[in-house]
Amino acid sequence: MDNPQGSKVPRPGQINVCVKDPDGAPIQKVLILVYRVPEHTGKASGKWQHPEGLPAFYDLTGSDGCVTFLNVEEADYVVECPNIPRGTSFERVSVMAGSVEDVLFTLDAKLEYHKTTISEGKESGSDHAIVNETSGLEITSDPKELIDSVGFPFPYTALPTARNKGFGIHTKAGLYGATATIYFKPPVVNALTQAGYKIPSAFVQKPIDTLVVQTGGPALSGQVGVTLQRSGSNPTRDQALWVAIRNRTKAIGFSGSGYKDFIDRVLCKQDLNPGSPLLNRQIQELGNQVYGVGAYELLKTATEVFLLLECGVAINQTGVEGSTLFDPDDESARLGHSVSLDEVTQRLTDYLGQGRLPYISRIIRTAFPGEGLGRIFCDGVLTSRVEDSCLIELIWNYWHEEGMLVQAMNAISRRFQNIRAPGARDPLAHLEIDPLRPLNNLLWGYIQDEQNLLTVRRRAYEYDHHYGLSLYGKAAPPIRPADSRSKFLEAFHNLLHLTSVFYKEDNDTTVIADGFPLLNALKEVHLLLAQGAHNQFGDLPWTARREMLIQQWLLARPEMRDFLQSRAMVPYKEAWMPQVDTMKTLQGWTDVTITHFRDLAVYGEQILLSVRYGDWIDVNNEDSAKNWARYWRPEVQAYLHAYRACTGVDLTNADTLDSTIPAAHLQKRLVAQQQRVR
Repeated sequence: MDNPQGSKVPRPGQINVCVKDPDGAPIQKVLILVYRVPEHTGKASGKWQHPEGLPAFYDLTGSDGCVTFLNVEEADYVVECPNIPRGTSFERVSVMAGSVEDVLFTLDAKLEYHKTTISEGKESGSDHAIVNETSGLEITSDPKELIDSVGFPFPYTALPTARNKGFGIHTKAGLYGATATIYFKPPVVNALTQAGYKIPSAFVQKPIDTLVVQTGGPALSGQVGVTLQRSGSNPTRDQALWVAIRNRTKAIGFSGSGYKDFIDRVLCKQDLNPGSPLLNRQIQELGNQVYGVGAYELLKTATEVFLLLECGVAINQTGVEGSTLFDPDDESARLGHSVSLDEVTQRLTDYLGQGRLPYISRIIRTAFPGEGLGRIFCDGVLTSRVEDSCLIELIWNYWHEEGMLVQAMNAISRRFQNIRAPGARDPLAHLEIDPLRPLNNLLWGYIQDEQNLLTVRRRAYEYDHHYGLSLYGKAAPPIRPADSRSKFLEAFHNLLHLTSVFYKEDNDTTVIADGFPLLNALKEVHLLLAQGAHNQFGDLPWTARREMLIQQWLLARPEMRDFLQSRAMVPYKEAWMPQVDTMKTLQGWTDVTITHFRDLAVYGEQILLSVRYGDWIDVNNEDSAKNWARYWRPEVQAYLHAYRACTGVDLTNADTLDSTIPAAHLQKRLVAQQQRVR
């Protein structure tokens, strides 16, 4: 067709490119780049001369191993196949009006795999391996697909400069697939930023960032994949403290060759020599036929000796009963690197410094500057509390109390005294107490010692002082506290929620999880716990732990199981738990199993100990918060699940996150349960 001036419109040309193996078989999904040669550039040259700018055309070969570029203007072009060695990877063609240019690339049987290092926008150092198989080779190295796959928020066409000028993509075929290297220089970053595109910081470093993406493997066939790894963090000094917390809380646990086995040996075998003169004397004086409170006094003394032996800040391989307390494989998995007992013990020694926790040392320096411990603490009366902190937390008692441990023991005590329970009906009135005959002396001593036991009201005041937690029920009348931690529950639940958010981000290998929100939440909870570490702190938790351990041991006795006829087929973690669930069923209390309350107690104690005794106020490194979340992940996840099972509140959901007292949720669920029964 003629134009108005009578001249003919130039017809566009065409370039056909095929890639085959030495046997002539087509190779699909091979990237082909077509660059336009500037007019001032000379004709064919024996040296590689890469044109400026982006490719005029690019595409992948099809199933026939070929790709066709249409509407090619009249000019000189360089056709490149970057998947083969540079010496034979390009061919220069001249496209005339209406001409069709054919280009054939043959992938040699000994294909080279190049590993290129980029520094300041230039290539340096090339390692290679020989690939002996190329038949059926499939390579996905399209820059556009590659950029989309790694998550760049800008299109391939937005890149303004050529390789070695700020942007480059190198693709090489290898035995394990095609490797693509993307790198950027500051001018490209600035140009993209000015154009409205944002480059993630993970892909940009000063002065240059090199991103190597393995886009396939093996190289012979199959789909292309990209493998990314979770971001890491540097080890921190406080990790040794977390190992000690798990070690000590496991040591004073009820089961697992802990408290139960210790007491069984004292009362049953009487062959234990713990080094306590008082305990040894009581064991010798206790005969086979004993009346009164002697047996209970021995049980009480043995419990105190047990806590003294296992309480403190230490990491031991075994406990007093020979149980394994330190598992190097478990700790190595939590810490992210291989550790041994000697190594962790040395790190704990370095962390303690003068023998005290850094948190305790900070308090002494701040509150009592220039004073000696002897004068401040009355010549050593309370020095042991500073030098050797006991790793127990009152929240352990709170959740066991909410699980009805104390109430179950109180109901048995009433029945043993022939006292009818308040109300019109006593579920235990028709139960014969003959199975409890072997425990008569212990139960008698327990009942006679009630005047020395902590009351529910006394514990309730301390729960409120430590954590702002309250008890609701007939046995827990309203209290009027002078100092309450009203903000603790909100801060603690916020910490747990942010930890669950961190876990989701940390599982996403395309995201670098932010540890600073966690760090700030840890500091907030740490300060609130410190504010509640007064009044009866240390003394009441110790006494409450001793009393509830005794209650657990009594309930775990076979005589109690026979008395209450507990279910034998339900799996429980500790021997006392079936009797509590049976008592709750008889009394019409909450039908939530004691298992969940026990998990809240055990895991909640470990989590709060790591927050209370860590020196978080002086930490400004997000690695500490990241390490904390990763180390305590099993405990945090178990606590979140148990809290939802008990209260119905999902702390991982921001919409249901609240600071309502757990007792309120438990009371509400109990009312709903009783209405369904009616």
